[in-house]
Amino acid sequence: MKKFNIRKVLDGLTAASSSSSPFSASAQPGTPRENDVVQETLQTEHFLLCKTVRHGFPYQPSSMAFDPVQKILAIGTQTGALRLFGRAGVECYCQHESGAAIIQLQFLINEGALVSALADDSIHLWNLRQKIPAILHSLKFNRERITYCHLPFQSKWLYIGTERGNIHIVNVESFTLSGYVIMWNKAIELSTKTHPGPVVHISDNPMDEGKLLIGFECGVVVLWDLKSKKADCRYNYDEAIHSVAWHHEGKQFVCSHSDGTLTTWNIRAPAKPAQIMTPHGKQPKDGKKPEPCKPILKVEYKTTRAGDPFMVLSGGLSYDTVGRRACLTVMHGKSTAVLEMDFPIVDFLTLCETPYPNDFQEPYAVVVLLEKDLVVIDLGQIGYPIFESPYPLSIHESPVTCVEYFADCPSELIPALYSVGTRQKRQGYSKKEWPISGGNWGQGTQSYPEIIITGHADGTIKFWDASALMLQVLYKLKTAKVFERARSKEEKPSTDIVDEDPFAIQTLSWCPESRMLCVAGVSAHVIIYRFSKQEITTEVVQLLEVRMQCEFSEVDSPDPGGEQTPTLPSSGASSSPQESEPPTQQSTGSNSSDGARDNIPCLQVRSSPLKQSPGYQVELVIQLVWVSGEPPQQITSLSVNSSYGLVVLGNGNGLAVVDYLQKTLLLNMGMSELYSPSDPYQRQPRSPRKTRQPSGALCDSSDGANPSEERCKSPNSAKMSRKLSSPGEQKPDQEDRVPGWRCLASKKRVISEKQGRPTATMSLKGGMCRSKSAPNCYAKDNSFTRSRSSSVTSIDRESGEAISAFYFCESFPRKADVLVSPCLLVGTTQGSVMMVALSLPPGDQRLQQPVGIASCGTLVSLKGGILTMSLLDAAGALLAPSYETWYDPNASDEEKEKSRRRRPASPPSSQEGQDTQLAVLCSEKQAKVVALPSQTRIYKHNITEVSFVLRADVVQMAGTNCIACFCANGHIMTLSLPSLRPLLDVNYLPLTDMRIARTFCFSNLGQALYLTSPTEIQRITYSQETCDNLQEMLSELFTPVETPEAPNRGFFKGLFGGGAQSLDREDLFGETTAGKASRSLAQHIPGPGSMEGMKGAASGVVGDLARARIALDERGQKLGELEERTAAMMASAESFSKHAHNTMVKYKDKKWYQL
Repeated sequence: MKKFNIRKVLDGLTAASSSSSPFSASAQPGTPRENDVVQETLQTEHFLLCKTVRHGFPYQPSSMAFDPVQKILAIGTQTGALRLFGRAGVECYCQHESGAAIIQLQFLINEGALVSALADDSIHLWNLRQKIPAILHSLKFNRERITYCHLPFQSKWLYIGTERGNIHIVNVESFTLSGYVIMWNKAIELSTKTHPGPVVHISDNPMDEGKLLIGFECGVVVLWDLKSKKADCRYNYDEAIHSVAWHHEGKQFVCSHSDGTLTTWNIRAPAKPAQIMTPHGKQPKDGKKPEPCKPILKVEYKTTRAGDPFMVLSGGLSYDTVGRRACLTVMHGKSTAVLEMDFPIVDFLTLCETPYPNDFQEPYAVVVLLEKDLVVIDLGQIGYPIFESPYPLSIHESPVTCVEYFADCPSELIPALYSVGTRQKRQGYSKKEWPISGGNWGQGTQSYPEIIITGHADGTIKFWDASALMLQVLYKLKTAKVFERARSKEEKPSTDIVDEDPFAIQTLSWCPESRMLCVAGVSAHVIIYRFSKQEITTEVVQLLEVRMQCEFSEVDSPDPGGEQTPTLPSSGASSSPQESEPPTQQSTGSNSSDGARDNIPCLQVRSSPLKQSPGYQVELVIQLVWVSGEPPQQITSLSVNSSYGLVVLGNGNGLAVVDYLQKTLLLNMGMSELYSPSDPYQRQPRSPRKTRQPSGALCDSSDGANPSEERCKSPNSAKMSRKLSSPGEQKPDQEDRVPGWRCLASKKRVISEKQGRPTATMSLKGGMCRSKSAPNCYAKDNSFTRSRSSSVTSIDRESGEAISAFYFCESFPRKADVLVSPCLLVGTTQGSVMMVALSLPPGDQRLQQPVGIASCGTLVSLKGGILTMSLLDAAGALLAPSYETWYDPNASDEEKEKSRRRRPASPPSSQEGQDTQLAVLCSEKQAKVVALPSQTRIYKHNITEVSFVLRADVVQMAGTNCIACFCANGHIMTLSLPSLRPLLDVNYLPLTDMRIARTFCFSNLGQALYLTSPTEIQRITYSQETCDNLQEMLSELFTPVETPEAPNRGFFKGLFGGGAQSLDREDLFGETTAGKASRSLAQHIPGPGSMEGMKGAASGVVGDLARARIALDERGQKLGELEERTAAMMASAESFSKHAHNTMVKYKDKKWYQL
């Protein structure tokens, strides 16, 4: 095991400069030194990158297939992706390399194989018997375009229809073309002068495999005799055909047409249809042809043994139903049910009890593939209810705007979230079990709990159980319930800063141990939630409004020597609600003379009582308000700490610290003040000031008519304006600075506050100094879609500096400190890291005394925006932020005291002149490790020169810690801690769109994920151990199942040959009879999975043993059928002999006239 020194050896410098610290200041990464301090155990062999699973709804679906024996559903997409689904938790993702759209899928039923046909005129055979399916064979057509495929049950010959109207036949075992070809000019009548169009349907007669039904787009249907190689019958209709469906007895078939009609044909009466029906057409009284309707895109005809058949179709609505949603029509007997869908229908399949087409089908469900959803309808219950889906297909129910991933969470979290989430489930689902029930779960050893949190454009937040490579929704939180909703577009408030989705989630901060949740939205609002198992009704939503405005630009600062009148602030002291009389009218935002909006939030908090179900309940709402006609900037960074009871939020203007226990605003600080700690001061809780006129007059409590008076939002009153100050309470103080925002002139003025009032829970909206000459430095950004501001600063960099990261810790705020204390690390988009000291009152006085805050200046600077910060002890162990264990806020006081205890902080104190902590800092360009309290740089590593880091996290891995980074050029890298040695660098995924940058996140134990499409989450691992165990952890798609017995044909059908007619396709399509196909027609391409498929029959479909087994099964089946037929004939002959003998005995002694 290598040891890595973090002691600095200052070559050529005096020893005195480094003798005070055991850590080095510029040691090269990975250079071993003597007297090592930290032993690093992570090596390169601990890391390996691979995809694990993909969750969510298949993006842009295009086709679907179902194996009725294995009960596996396959969905193909327009991007060449293949998704397979079985029982809950059994999912699989595959991808065609070409990326062409999948136009059709065909299962080899109960064989563990699947054929896919692509828009680039290639077909592929997938082996599903291995956990990660692979392509065994591919066939690329060169001269003709594929339009339709058909694979009969228990057949190895695949029919392929083309755009030219021809039909080719492929052996799916060898993926070679047969010489047998059905040419379009032989199929249609010789007298036909026009081309019939592409092949849109192929199927064999359920009762006679030798008869093939071919549908051409123009409306011609041909019944082709495979043995005689000619057309038996031709059925002509003057409307284009979209689909064809057989009756199971093989005597009738139904066609759906482009004018919304269904035609039913008897196979022996090709002259005209037996029936013409327009399901949704208006029938004229005079017997004329009904008005045309929209095309019926697909029809299925399924029979039942005990009742009327089912006819299921999509489309066919009348043209006067403009704007009506897509519908699925179910016709059963005399009843017709029209089922409206939320999205357009891509495809549907009727699930039946038997895989045999020549038996009663007994349909029990319909799977409907929509553009953005998958619906399964129960045909066996009245009203056709839908099944409750066990798959995580609702990720995109509203567009995802941010994602966070937490691996190795507290074990009690998932049961707690599940228990409150079960009460949110919808009612009215089918009582039956989910019909797609194939496959088996993996046998992985990964047992730690994992939670994914997704924020959405409509303001909802979803918690997902992501343990063991599965995904299941646990709980859904609707943040928009806190606000009033505009009933119409006319009522939409003019204060919105986004055109749509004003409740969209921008970023969130979650403490799993305390279950505190803090959410920031695009309308510059923050909501703080507590978790409770009890239902409550909140009479008044507690609100705190914060006034943050732009700073002065350096280039526009006036000459310091000139005469300048500073813009003086106005302020008020905190007061208890009991000491202020409520006003007679509801508060409104003030407006300047030109009508500019001022002191107005973007959203209106609801004034009516809010019923809050068990789960996350609102504790406090924080809103940034408009300032002098300028909208508030969106929040770029957010953090909550349950141990301190603080929430900190930042944007391009600065940061604000809120005490959510006392419901007060502690600090509203501009970017410049973070950089200016030259005047040490202790910040007491006060409200930032509102811009006032240069006269400097203070707010008079008796001036009730002043439209620009300072307003306050009380947590105990709804939307009420209270004046919190009086002249006697305010004293000018020339010794302190205005907390929050710097003024241009050196003259300073501050307002002192009365302290020590235990009921002081009201706080002013924040105000700041503003000069008349200050330019508008607000850059409007409607792009709520980024979860971290730093992710975009290098792509779309704004001119101003913004807060990009926070980190609560217990550390040394200043160089001279020897004891740790609560601190806040602040990172900016320009690479600066500042330290802010926090002074917390003792435990019993926490709710009465204010929290002190002091800025300690810049700690270190890095290239690029700060992405993540963390803290290690001298041994390299992670010093996580302190937290308070969860307690139910609505429980009794005794229960609260039992469970409510602050996690003791255990960072070591520093001996005089010794460094005991390491600050780990990572930006878009580099990473640094700084020793504390000396603030000397120990290690530095330039991560990238040509690109920039989008996401970085300090994660736990193999019992220790490392930095994981994702760059815009697609590289995923890990660095050891604290020496910053590169351990992994893989070119994984180039940044193709902002969705990946917005949603990529790392978690502990080598886990990561990102949103690969608007509807799908891709999970990956960078852990060698997880990659090694992946095969065991993945689910199995194929399970050995006996194929159901063929239907019994009955005695008379067996005797007189009325049953299904079999066909020796091998003899008909084989090379000996049909010859070889043209080599230029298609090119055979062995798949990457061919060798794996050949390793044994158990792992493939087309191995030698598999082929022998299939051949034996086929021969055995034929011999069994022959034996059964022979036995039936012998029994029939014996019966006939007895009957003849009895007849002879009966009549032998009778005369002819006695007969």
